[in-house]
Amino acid sequence: MKKMSKLVALALFSASALTTARPAAASSFNATIAAGHPPVFRWVKMMPEAFIPSVNKALEGTDHSITFSEQYGGAIAGVGEELEAAEAGLAEIAVCSSLFDPAKLAVQNVTYYTPFVSADPLAVNTVMTELQSHPAMAQAWADNNVVYLGGNVGIDDYLLMTNFPVESLADLEGHKIAAPGPAVNWLSGTGAVAVSGNLTTYYNELKAKVYDGVIVFASAALPGKLYEVAPNVLKVGLGAQFAGALCANKDWYDGLPAEVQTALKDGAAAAQAWYIDNLQNFVTTGFKGMADAGATISDASDDMRNAWASGMDNAAAKWAAELDGQGKSGSEILSAYMDAMRAAGATPVRDWDKE
Repeated sequence: MKKMSKLVALALFSASALTTARPAAASSFNATIAAGHPPVFRWVKMMPEAFIPSVNKALEGTDHSITFSEQYGGAIAGVGEELEAAEAGLAEIAVCSSLFDPAKLAVQNVTYYTPFVSADPLAVNTVMTELQSHPAMAQAWADNNVVYLGGNVGIDDYLLMTNFPVESLADLEGHKIAAPGPAVNWLSGTGAVAVSGNLTTYYNELKAKVYDGVIVFASAALPGKLYEVAPNVLKVGLGAQFAGALCANKDWYDGLPAEVQTALKDGAAAAQAWYIDNLQNFVTTGFKGMADAGATISDASDDMRNAWASGMDNAAAKWAAELDGQGKSGSEILSAYMDAMRAAGATPVRDWDKE
């Protein structure tokens, strides 16, 4: 209720803004961009660094232009509220976090139900880009009154950071470990106590010892300074992920001239290229930076990794069956994703779709 009340409180303002943004006779459009996270994070930084400049460039020589208002760090919508902000027209464009909207963008969360598949964010997000044209995924966006633009939020290989050393699964017994969204399922069978959390709260809650560790990724752990409160870094190979993408309010988007729609898609494609390139370059920097700051970085043994994967519940099968029951083609999406990843060269520790 709190989440929706915040959005509804701005509805009258947004309705007016949305109406004036429609291209009756004007060739200049306004677009508010919303993101729950601050611009220190790559999926927000890609907006001023790549998306906006690329859209403006694509519109050069046309009769159209867009004036962007950047509203990040929860200014309009907090983490997990971005989709609703775009849906309601509070923002024309948003970094829509499927990870934090597992009910509304359920099929888009397939990667988070299939850990230990691939550590390569480019491979994962290439497959997920192709899958957005699947009817079930397209319908999920449409059901929420938004249009998928692209600009996927790709996440590098997830790892474990703790305030205590971990050399085996037995060391996790009884410890509280935070994980985002559906990733809490990854802790099943480990003996750890799973706690829901996200990057905006990890540092302070680790410092306050609300929990003893987090499941996170190197490219966010360094700028988030998590190594200061969880200096034990274990590379487990939980896998790269798809956490969301840029979306636009459908009513606003449908009212734009074709040239502007194309410019937005081109901008999202440029943002995606910038993002992946920046991400891959930064992962190595992330590990080096944490090590230089005193973190202890180690690799989980194959035995530990296999034991972790084999001890987990097959949350993917349950997730797919539940979506099937809702008419959302969960099993079809699960198989399509796993087949595409295997075809791309991935060797999953478990074939979640075949069990």
